[in-house]
Amino acid sequence: MNLFERLKADAAPQWADYTEHEFVRQLGEGTLPLECFKHYLVQDYLFLIQFARAYALGIYKSPTVADMRNSLEGVKAILDVELELHIELCGSWGMPREEIESAPEDTPTMAYTRFVLDAGMAGDLLDLQAALAPCVIGYAEIGARLVREGRAVDSNPYRRWIEEYSSDAYQVLARDFAAWMDATADHVLTESRYPRVLSLFEKASRLESDFWQMGLNAK
Repeated sequence: MNLFERLKADAAPQWADYTEHEFVRQLGEGTLPLECFKHYLVQDYLFLIQFARAYALGIYKSPTVADMRNSLEGVKAILDVELELHIELCGSWGMPREEIESAPEDTPTMAYTRFVLDAGMAGDLLDLQAALAPCVIGYAEIGARLVREGRAVDSNPYRRWIEEYSSDAYQVLARDFAAWMDATADHVLTESRYPRVLSLFEKASRLESDFWQMGLNAK
């Protein structure tokens, strides 16, 4: 069992609340109100800006050049791929980049992003990875499950989102992140430290649930 699988098992209630949230169910069924998805998407764009900064912090916290390169790949994936997906989807509704980037951050967005940044500032690379992992790997798990359930159909207005996070490229990114976290843990994780790492993972998973709920509350 790798570190991520151990964390997911030990944080099973928080993980289930996040990955099986009502927002995710409605998104998969295509019944999620558009206003909910649009609010989520704009906030997720703002969230990803801060997430890119967290990966940049990972470069500073990295003990090796290989770790620095992994952190850099995270920054590039957000700036070059994920943010552009959000611009593409929002643009289809007539929302230009300037409008999205000037939107105010909602409270759950601020709570989650500042938690991740604080985890990295106060701790080391493993602490930062534990705070990042629910988002990075959770979206891959959700995307893959929705495809298995046959949710990425033409009639689903959120098919593009599902396809992005179920794509081979994103699945590889998530697997690489889990392997990177394992490699870090091999050097610094002890059993006495594990409860702190688990606590960070649990909190990030709860904040993910709050983020979905923010989207639902927008209707």
